[in-house]
Amino acid sequence: MSQGHLLTPGPTPLPPQVREALGRQIIHHRTAEYRAIFKRVISGMQQVMRTSQSVVALTSSGTGAMEAAVVNLLSPGDKAIVLLGGKFAERWQKLCQVYGMKVVLVNVAYGDAVDPAAVDKALRENPDAKVVFGTLCETSTGVVHDIEAVAAITRKSQAVLVIDAISGLAADLCETDAWGVDVVVTGSQKGLMLPPGLAFMSVSQRAWTLVDQSKTPKFYFDLKLSRKSLEQDDTPFTSAVSLIIAQEEAVKLLLDLGMPEVFRRSAIMAQAARASMQALGLTLFAKRPSNGVTSVNAPSGMDAKKLTKIMWDKHKVMVAGGQGEMEGKIFRIAHMGYILPEDLIAGIAAVESALAELGHSFTHGAGLKAAKPMLDQLSAEAVRR
Repeated sequence: MSQGHLLTPGPTPLPPQVREALGRQIIHHRTAEYRAIFKRVISGMQQVMRTSQSVVALTSSGTGAMEAAVVNLLSPGDKAIVLLGGKFAERWQKLCQVYGMKVVLVNVAYGDAVDPAAVDKALRENPDAKVVFGTLCETSTGVVHDIEAVAAITRKSQAVLVIDAISGLAADLCETDAWGVDVVVTGSQKGLMLPPGLAFMSVSQRAWTLVDQSKTPKFYFDLKLSRKSLEQDDTPFTSAVSLIIAQEEAVKLLLDLGMPEVFRRSAIMAQAARASMQALGLTLFAKRPSNGVTSVNAPSGMDAKKLTKIMWDKHKVMVAGGQGEMEGKIFRIAHMGYILPEDLIAGIAAVESALAELGHSFTHGAGLKAAKPMLDQLSAEAVRR
């Protein structure tokens, strides 16, 4: 892809340190040198994921970690509760069904956040459920769910809580241990500022108990193999060596800044994005918006696909469109990872220009005016560092 501004919720732009690391000569993965790097990455990821529990690395996309969670925690015929609300939450449902699990759905309208009371009701009506599958940030809608409240309810049951934080990690707050989330899965290409290809899972002791009981057939995603290899700071199969080396650089960036500061900056970027869109007379799609991605309703009668095409073709700004029933109705602007204030400024300017070309009436410059004080503040802070 030619140079431009990448404001999609994955892949996200790569920091210079990550790009440099990806260009290094590769090393062999069955060596003390590599195991030392791998150990540092896992230790760093524990801090990023806010946990002291085991963290497993998989050479896969985030969906691989989702599948690993399903096949390792459940056996065919086991019951799982799935919290819906978007295309990626529905992936939990599909994975469970493929492997023969019984699925209880907590239906959530697109754009809405899950009601913790509905989770409580599902657990009371299904006391034999072994797992609750949920989502931190539903990438397709821009909604962040109240996982703290969901975890408080789930902890009162026998079920373990598994959360897809593929787009939410390092953008939306997720206190894995403090909230009592048993398994968190994530992918490398979003808040972790890496290309696609790595996935990580934190696994609690409660979850490991289910892993030891699972009878679902598995091979590559067998977490018992990963657990054994972790004892030697290694992986059971070939590691994505260059990605792990680059992940060390990305983790350093996050931890040098400090996770509270990472969350604060993400929140300010999100506030700027929301304020700018509302200043242009647009409305937000998400009822409980994420700090990683802002979903915006296209003006009535406007095809959002035309808007995003103009943004790329004429301004070299790439944002995401809607998916499924939201296709053509919304567009999504990401502000996670290494997306910088200047990228968001370019994105807002491109939205204004595309809206004007498509006949939307608004005060020109209003979006930039609304966002600029917040984004200037972040840029000034970065310079002082």
